[in-house]
Amino acid sequence: MSLSATTAPPSPAAPPSPDLPPRQRRGRLFNRLDVKYSPYLYIAPFFLIFGVFGLYPMVRTAWMSLHDWDMIGDHSFIGFDNYTRLFSDEYFWNALVNTFGIFALSTIPQLLLALFLANLLNRTFLRAKTFFRMVIFMPNVVSVAAVAIVFGMLFQREFGLFNWLLSFVGVDPVDWDGQRWSSWFAISTMVNWRWTGYNTLILLAGMQAIPKDLYEAAAIDGASQWRQFWQITLPMLKPTFIFVVILSTIGGMQLFTEPLLFANGNILGGNQRQFQTLAMYMYEMGIQNLNTAGYGAAVAWAIFMIIVVVSLFNFLLVRRSAK
Repeated sequence: MSLSATTAPPSPAAPPSPDLPPRQRRGRLFNRLDVKYSPYLYIAPFFLIFGVFGLYPMVRTAWMSLHDWDMIGDHSFIGFDNYTRLFSDEYFWNALVNTFGIFALSTIPQLLLALFLANLLNRTFLRAKTFFRMVIFMPNVVSVAAVAIVFGMLFQREFGLFNWLLSFVGVDPVDWDGQRWSSWFAISTMVNWRWTGYNTLILLAGMQAIPKDLYEAAAIDGASQWRQFWQITLPMLKPTFIFVVILSTIGGMQLFTEPLLFANGNILGGNQRQFQTLAMYMYEMGIQNLNTAGYGAAVAWAIFMIIVVVSLFNFLLVRRSAK
């Protein structure tokens, strides 16, 4: 007796799904469109605001820099003449030197002090941490005009506190706003007082993101606090520190309010332009002098390129030194 091979009968076809009502079909279509396009709608306000207040002014400034732009007259095209004029403009180079001088006196001590304070606030033995964090951030909340008034009184020649203190060690009164180096020091003191606390909190946030297990393992191995700082804190803090360096570089190269208020509103930055920064010179050429708006736009683009170059240099320097 032989068994005949039989094939399984084909499975019955699935019944067709009933047609959805129009309202439900529209709902599914809306859901698909919502998932696909709603993220673009969420980020659209940023790009709209950036386009109106960021991108368009940059393009407009670049176009103005290629013209002999008079705010109340003709706008004749001159190509790159405004940029070539920068190389022979002694006032531009004077402002560049002043900017880099104040930047060096403010940014380097500021970052070192912020790193020290952040490491101190990150210690477990410190009490009232919230209070100290609030206190260290308060200078950044104070109005820059009030800061300028207070520091202007402190750096007065005849009755200022700093000259009074210097008199105890036999130093003659210093005309703080009358000389280049003294004015640089005074302005950098204002900048350091305002922004050290701000950078401290950013670095402190980066330190608190470092796993505590690393410090515990290092302590078990006998590493001192100083060695833990160099071998754990600094390497793990590198991304945050690079961010702070770039942020401080951008702010330092755009310094405007502090030196302007220190000069009592004199856009020249002293009688001999001894502390006029690039931002102040840009304002003088582009806003105050209506017939040199095109040249002021070229100064603005020169500042932008200098910021890019200096920020890139600082980024590479910090990344290389932190390895």
